[in-house]
Amino acid sequence: MPRQPQPMPFDGALVIHKPKGKTSHDVVDAVRHLAGFRQIGHLGTLDPLGTGVLVLLLGRATRLVQFYAGRRKRYTAGFRFGFSTDTYDADGEAQGPDTAPTLDARLLEKLAAERVGPFEQMPPAFSAKKVGGRPAYELARKKQEVALKPVQVEIFEYKLTGIAGSVAHFVIECSSGTYIRSLAHEMGQKLGGGAHLAEITRTAVGEFSLEQAIALEELAEASRAGRFANCLIKLENLLPNFPRVNVLPVIEKRVRHGSKFNISLSQLQTGRTEPPPGATTELDGGPPKAPRLRVFNQQDKLIAIAEAVVPRTYQPLVVFEPLP
Repeated sequence: MPRQPQPMPFDGALVIHKPKGKTSHDVVDAVRHLAGFRQIGHLGTLDPLGTGVLVLLLGRATRLVQFYAGRRKRYTAGFRFGFSTDTYDADGEAQGPDTAPTLDARLLEKLAAERVGPFEQMPPAFSAKKVGGRPAYELARKKQEVALKPVQVEIFEYKLTGIAGSVAHFVIECSSGTYIRSLAHEMGQKLGGGAHLAEITRTAVGEFSLEQAIALEELAEASRAGRFANCLIKLENLLPNFPRVNVLPVIEKRVRHGSKFNISLSQLQTGRTEPPPGATTELDGGPPKAPRLRVFNQQDKLIAIAEAVVPRTYQPLVVFEPLP
């Protein structure tokens, strides 16, 4: 019996509005089913409690994950004061009675402002951080000791936006790898009485924002109507902050072989300098990186991402094979 031809993979990014209660892997599996192929990755997971921006890269776009590693993230979060939990969020077991405190806005604002900047954060015991090759949460669930190391993170914005009873609401912009539930737990410790993360929505991952996000139900409807590709951000439109250059066929050949190539300043087109609406205030956190460049051919197809080795000389880091 002849093999059925496999569907052509989609190349690009999907911004999913993750619902509460689903894991990020549940969402990836659902999208794999709708897309009809498995080559799908993500730019950072959300806990089941979390909602909002979950960025998926599909097809050849999965090779761009490395260039998004430092993207800042933005959240709205509700911290419930009065008791802590073992997981630092509302899905965990309470670690004491509810003290039902009256919250002081000025004190919360002060504690939040003091945390802005770089610091070492201890990941929660109930996290996916590996301990001896096993996720920490596996050990924590068995009441075994979890020996984790602090991680360098940075908070760029941490503002109180309102108080409703014992829940304080914040807007937080932070570096990748920051645990918001650890911030809630920490603030509860400082106030006394404990606190945990009651609700959280990720509103942006770098340039990807909630305004662009599509619900799984909408994506399923689009897929049934043959419009799945219309929901994608095309490969050529990713990494818009990187400058770009269109090269002639003779240079394209060098690029496709992974060889260094030169460009003139007149060829260089600057990348987007202002973040799009809803994005983080700046796209990247962390130390500066060598200049990167998006390389297009004369047909406006993305053929490579390259990095400067000396001014105007670039080395391809990722090269995309032409589609058949």
